[in-house]
Amino acid sequence: MVILGIDPGLSITGWGVIEAISRDKISFISYGCIKTVSHSSLIQRLQIINTELQHIIYKYSPKAVAIEELFFFKAAKSISAIGQARGAIILTVSLNKISLFEYNPKIVKIALTGYGASDKYQIQHMVKFFLKLKKIPKPDDAADALAIAICHINTIKWS
Repeated sequence: MVILGIDPGLSITGWGVIEAISRDKISFISYGCIKTVSHSSLIQRLQIINTELQHIIYKYSPKAVAIEELFFFKAAKSISAIGQARGAIILTVSLNKISLFEYNPKIVKIALTGYGASDKYQIQHMVKFFLKLKKIPKPDDAADALAIAICHINTIKWS
């Protein structure tokens, strides 16, 4: 099963693709970021997210997409921007008829480390460990997206 994890953002949307045969057999495929520039209009930025995400979906054919839920402790302006990016992402996933799963940051932390207050470095280290990578993926947004994909694998029921 190919999973696309997404860490939404208007300036930077992190993405990561993994494949899982089982909860214990996870392999890394790819990761990256969709970047938009602040001087572009909101519509242009959302179109870039949509277009780039379409390319990623076409290239990797994920069977599921795991996305981070909104985190309400951030500034209102940040929440609004992330919410708009999430809307574009959710619409793109929906139009491609891919199952979408949402996880809050605490659940992602628990799924990777067993501790809901883990710091960013602990999460990144576990991403590196689970995917058998030589180094922690950069930028942080891409590592977070891979963490969300791993969370999905560790959360779903396997038959």
